This record gives sequence, C-alpha cells and structure tokens, in this order.
Amino acid sequence: MTSQTFKGRPAVPGSVAGSAEVSHVGFNTCATYVDVLISGVDSGVCQDHDNKDLLGHDLADKILCIPQTIGSSSAATLFMIIIEKGIQPKAMLFANHIDSLAACGILMGDIWLGTRIVTVDLLGDEFLDAVKTGDTVKVSEDGTVEIQAA
Repeated sequence: MTSQTFKGRPAVPGSVAGSAEVSHVGFNTCATYVDVLISGVDSGVCQDHDNKDLLGHDLADKILCIPQTIGSSSAATLFMIIIEKGIQPKAMLFANHIDSLAACGILMGDIWLGTRIVTVDLLGDEFLDAVKTGDTVKVSEDGTVEIQAA
C-alpha cells in the first residue's frame, strides 16, 4: 500500500484517522446540509447538486478534503447545528487557506460545544490531486497528513 505525506498548518489541531471524502470545488456548507436546515433531519448526506464530487455522500465522521468553503455567513451557525446533531465531519483538510466561513463555525463548535473538527489548511493543490475518496487519511497534531491509497 502506497502512502504520501503532506504538511499543512493546524488551524484546529488534533490527531484523527478516517476515510476521505474529496471535493475539487468549493464546499458550500448551506447547500450541503439544506435538509438539516429546512426539515431538521439528522443526516450528514451532501445535498449540494452543484458539487458532483460529494452529492449523495454521507460526510458524517469522514475526513473532508476540499479547496475551501463557499457560501453565506450562515454557514458558521450551520456548523454548530451539525455538531449538535453529531453529523459533522471528523476533520476538514483545506488545500488553500481556511476561510472565515469555516473558521468561525469550526471554532464555535470547538469552544462552545466542546466538539473538535480537526482542521488543517495550506495543504496545497498537490494534496487534492493525490487524495481520493475512500483513501485512509491520518492527521497528526502538527498538521502532517498521511494518505494511504485505498
């Protein structure tokens, strides 16, 4: 089994391992969890029809690998809701800088709800080219990310 290692900046440090879910387009938190907002369902399944990489995939307890998040400022509150429901990703790994939409919600969940979504940014485009949905990803406290091909 081959593995590759990348080094990023730990925005919300922690050590986790799990299965990767990969998107090559911006992650729209509100569109992804629209059913949670509208009908209150407890599902981590992506509902964003503009994100063909993730549509229909259950993101709960996964390692979400994305370039950045996109959408409105309500995304921060939505992170709190998915954390309260227990359907949040285990980790979020950003190729680019973490953006304020994600940072705010992830930090609120960590500080106010005591649930950490391990977050690493600045992993680079090469990271997103290397990782595939279903790969095993290990994240270390120092921002080191190891990908083991499925």
